[in-house]
Amino acid sequence: MAALDDSLAGAYLERLGIDARRGEVDAATLAELQRAHQAAVPYETIDIARGAPPGIDPAGSARRIVAGRGGYCFHLNGAFSALLRWLGVDITRHVAGVQGRSAAEPPGANGNHLGLTARTGGQQWLVDVGTGDGPPEPLPLEAGAHKQDGCTFTLGPSPLAPAGRRLEHDPHGSWILFDVAAEPAEMDDFAAMHEKLSTDPESGFVRIATVMRRTDSGAEVLRGCVLTETETASGVSHLEDVRSSDDWWGLVIDRFGLAYGDLAPSERASLWRKVRDTHETWDAAGRP
Repeated sequence: MAALDDSLAGAYLERLGIDARRGEVDAATLAELQRAHQAAVPYETIDIARGAPPGIDPAGSARRIVAGRGGYCFHLNGAFSALLRWLGVDITRHVAGVQGRSAAEPPGANGNHLGLTARTGGQQWLVDVGTGDGPPEPLPLEAGAHKQDGCTFTLGPSPLAPAGRRLEHDPHGSWILFDVAAEPAEMDDFAAMHEKLSTDPESGFVRIATVMRRTDSGAEVLRGCVLTETETASGVSHLEDVRSSDDWWGLVIDRFGLAYGDLAPSERASLWRKVRDTHETWDAAGRP
């Protein structure tokens, strides 16, 4: 696994607001890095939804993050693993598979997610910044329930990935679980799935623009035209429909801090029409 060059790694740490030093990342620093990443770098699929999916080379994803954008799991966990490698953390990528809320069955470790494990401080950890509202901090690779910020995350053996692990999300989370294969993986192992998820017209990533991140009290999600703020301790959510292009892009750029101000007005207008048309179709069908 290649590490980042020094200048890129330094700019990445600056984006996170963390003064971490190479060779000095203990368990507390690893937790600080993951927490900062989830707050500063949103999970987002805007470029995919507008028909310009970025590649998943970790250095390219890191440059994207430094430039003020985010990405989905292949970008976020890919870049973060390269940063951790530069910092001297023993990090491994794994093929994983997320079961979303709309899926009837877990897919197993089918490659729709990039999983990470790390070893530091004499302990093994499950690390993840690529699911939007996953664990705020790394989880020790120990079976059982782990509580963080009012959420309960449960780790155990995977029934679908031999010798692998399963992480079950809190009941209030945006997804149900993911399975992680035991074997190490390379970024090439995710290329075909990335191509499918980012270009297939039936893919949810292509159809619906999503932005998501953790907050101090829970999580906030902009999915299509619906902004949802969830307080994880209580599970209470507040939903708001976004009705104008200015409001929608204001949320993306100002609230979530994503650097999409460089898009031409015609590009912004085109994506907004797609987002709004999808929302109105959903409304007409009788939203769940």
